[in-house]
Amino acid sequence: MSELTTRYQLLADLLASSPVLAIALTLGAFLAGSWLFRRLGQPIWSPPVLLAAVLLSLALVVLAVDFRDYRNGAQWLTVLLGPATVALGVPLYQQMHHIRALWRPILITLPIAATMAAVYAIVIARLLGASPEVLASLAPKSVTAPIAIGITEQLGGSVSLMMGGLLITGVVATLFVEFIARRLAIRDDRILGFALGINGHAIGTAKAFEISPTAGAFASLGMGLTGVFTALILPVAFRL
Repeated sequence: MSELTTRYQLLADLLASSPVLAIALTLGAFLAGSWLFRRLGQPIWSPPVLLAAVLLSLALVVLAVDFRDYRNGAQWLTVLLGPATVALGVPLYQQMHHIRALWRPILITLPIAATMAAVYAIVIARLLGASPEVLASLAPKSVTAPIAIGITEQLGGSVSLMMGGLLITGVVATLFVEFIARRLAIRDDRILGFALGINGHAIGTAKAFEISPTAGAFASLGMGLTGVFTALILPVAFRL
């Protein structure tokens, strides 16, 4: 027992003093998740990021590493979310010709879809007796992570809970968009991509690029516009 305690303390001290171990665990989990994803035949219900999250959780449990120590060690990775947020302007700029050509359906569809994505989650959670913190954590679940983190912190929610909802939303939205597209015989890559981007954020966008470059472009467009719209509207609407 004393040996395990000493080992845990050593890992905790290493995580606290240097981010190397936390970064190695994070990158190792992602690489292992990507490899496992390919080995499983690239199942749509289990994207690499979900597998990586499960593997990372198991590694922390096996190594007896406290999550707070891991989070402190990997905290610098969140700094990259700032440039990632700014970089969302690139696909928006690249798809500007699509925005100009299809501004009417985009103007009608996007606000309704982005609003409903937040509203139904809040309504269901509130009916189940969720606390204000949980409501604030679930509200931005359909927005890409860099923007969703900022919204969650502004609303006073839990980033950890939000990330869990974000992951589940991406997987489920991708499954449902594909299912509904088959049932309604929708084959237009622009519609499929835009729906995946609005509802499934980065996970849906990755799936859209597997369909076609056009679907991927419209998914990037939907994801970026949803993030901008939600970041502007949700904090005000949530408080009202």
